[in-house]
Amino acid sequence: MNLHAIGISHNTAALEIRERMWLSDDEIRAVLPRLKAAKHFDECVLVSTCNRTELYGLSAGEGPDDGTMTRLLIEAKGTPAAVGPAHFTGARAGRAVQHLFRVAAGIDSMVIGDIQILGQIKDAFHLARESGTMGPVLNRLMQATLHVGKRVRTETSICEGAVSVSYAAVELASKIYADLSRKSVLLVGAGETGELTLRHLQGKGIGGVAIANRTREKAEALAASFGGTAVDFDRIAEALPAADILITSVAGPAYVVGPDEVHRVMRVRSNNPLFIIDIGVPRNVHPGVGKIDNVFLYDVDALSSIVDRNLEKRKGEIPKVTRIIREELAAFFRWQNGLEVGPTIQEFRQQVEAIRAEEVRRNVNRFRAEDRELLDLVTRRIVNKILHRPTTALKQEAESGGHGEDLLRRVNALRELFGLGQNGEAPREE
Repeated sequence: MNLHAIGISHNTAALEIRERMWLSDDEIRAVLPRLKAAKHFDECVLVSTCNRTELYGLSAGEGPDDGTMTRLLIEAKGTPAAVGPAHFTGARAGRAVQHLFRVAAGIDSMVIGDIQILGQIKDAFHLARESGTMGPVLNRLMQATLHVGKRVRTETSICEGAVSVSYAAVELASKIYADLSRKSVLLVGAGETGELTLRHLQGKGIGGVAIANRTREKAEALAASFGGTAVDFDRIAEALPAADILITSVAGPAYVVGPDEVHRVMRVRSNNPLFIIDIGVPRNVHPGVGKIDNVFLYDVDALSSIVDRNLEKRKGEIPKVTRIIREELAAFFRWQNGLEVGPTIQEFRQQVEAIRAEEVRRNVNRFRAEDRELLDLVTRRIVNKILHRPTTALKQEAESGGHGEDLLRRVNALRELFGLGQNGEAPREE
């Protein structure tokens, strides 16, 4: 089994380069059968996300080198002028499997513990199956890769804790309010981060949604997409008492919300908690608001510090993830080694036995009739003793999950030295 991997990712290329190599599902469905039909690979799969495009191919023989695989990918996307070999990195055999496991585990992602990548890898294997480029080895590799991802997510905390400002805000809101479905949010400003925060809140089942923006039409359009209502920008103070969560994301030098307004709001709210997320830079909410009882104010710096702490916690989980990857690599190599070693040992024994049997047949008449059975027994024992050590060593290395490349070299050397698989006849003396 010769597994090859080549790819471009956030580790090797900037976004403007990576996006040129992104392949849609339809493009992947077109590329994979062409790679197989051209005899480059017997089995192949393409993983393409916003942060990486990677080709994994299996060939019975030597297979294409990294340069050829890079050229195949670039030609498939039609971007030879913008993307070059320097943007790609390759791996083979065990290192290719290890790389895929690291990707699935989320420790090779731009954000450590990325929870989306495992689903994207699963989709990639399903596309390969649809395209007719999956086989027994890649099917087993898919199962092993998904198992790695599942173990990492259940046995470690590498995916826990918000690692974006918007999601950190939502996690805090979930801690303050036990049931978000009974709470409402007011978004002031229609910036990207504010909208993303609102989207996360909606994913958590937030109740009512109201949106205020200097441009009324934009507020109405955004409110329609969230099933909410639009609020005039100059009537924010009137809408605020009905909101349990306030998100501000407005560009401008002046504060949008001050202590006096919030004091009035809290009296109307009977001092029920008010959670304020100030994502504006400069800040939209006066710092004094955070000193008011039952008002929880978090600005970008406060949220960023939460994100930083969570990232450090995720990094601390990497040794656990690495241990899981090592265990799953050993399991996969045991399976892979069995594909190579079992048939080779069987063929080796059959060939040596054929030589023994032929020599016994040619010389049996030189022995007395009563000695012929002993001749057969002794020669069998000699053969078994000669074969015991090398075959046992190969079996043990295969069962221990030894590194695929080293074991493959030994198996190939054995096959070449004894001519295994070259013909169906045992070699004869001339």
